[in-house]
Amino acid sequence: MDRYRLGERILAYRMSAPMQGEDVAELQSRLAGLGFYNGLVEGHFGEVTHNALCSFQCEYGLSQDGICGPNTLRPLQHLGTPVTGGSQYAAHSDDGHRWFGSRAIAKRVVIDPGFGVADEYVDAATADLETRVLLELARLVEGRMAAAGIEIILTRDAADNPDDAVRAGVVNSYGPDLFIALRCGRYRNTNANGIATFYFGDAHGSASTIGRVLAGLVQQEVVARTGLKDCHTHQRTWDILRLAQMPTVEIDVGYITNPADAAALAEPQTRDVIADAILVAVKRLYLLGQSGNTPET
Repeated sequence: MDRYRLGERILAYRMSAPMQGEDVAELQSRLAGLGFYNGLVEGHFGEVTHNALCSFQCEYGLSQDGICGPNTLRPLQHLGTPVTGGSQYAAHSDDGHRWFGSRAIAKRVVIDPGFGVADEYVDAATADLETRVLLELARLVEGRMAAAGIEIILTRDAADNPDDAVRAGVVNSYGPDLFIALRCGRYRNTNANGIATFYFGDAHGSASTIGRVLAGLVQQEVVARTGLKDCHTHQRTWDILRLAQMPTVEIDVGYITNPADAAALAEPQTRDVIADAILVAVKRLYLLGQSGNTPET
């Protein structure tokens, strides 16, 4: 991300080549603190940031051009430091979490299985195994969630492999309550092994509250049931997490480059257990809305 400070350049919305950088994140943070911006503080100047800036300009009698130049920056800085103590995105996530209630019925969940592609770490045979493992796991999760009364959507089949930004756009069009991406880990060192779960979070303090909770629940359930190494939960700003407009987790179910993990994932029993664990984690997430408890992570 570009390391400009707010005021070192003029900021504006450019559809063809969106501006990004730490100055954009600071602008978003200031607008959020003043009540004009309720998106993620992620440093990308998109349409939501443009509209928030125009609203600020209108409120303070400035030209509504959506450009953060000297005339807009002076009153924005004069108003002082934004309010801290939690992003509006996190507060919105908490509100949605309470709305869940104690039942998973009538909720919509999108499952996005990854796709094995041969590269410097993975040969064609291993990539094919990865694809089959993730597609089968996605279908198992689909069956279990459907039986539990959850509306489930699979984003693709074996012939479709868009990039993560396109995946996020497709998921957004469905308007789900949750989005779960299934992947396998890869690393040059074949000793790397275990499961890790990821949710959106950045260095500016913006994070998906429900994503964090669900990631912890998934990690806890899968590790306990499979015996796979616990590689913990982590916040990231990957496109698949950043661009999705609902609570999202990516589950790396094991390293396809590790012989032991790959052998375990190739076993139908392992995939059954992982699918069970994901369903239990989602059910526990919905139940948390009534109990108010938070899981151990």
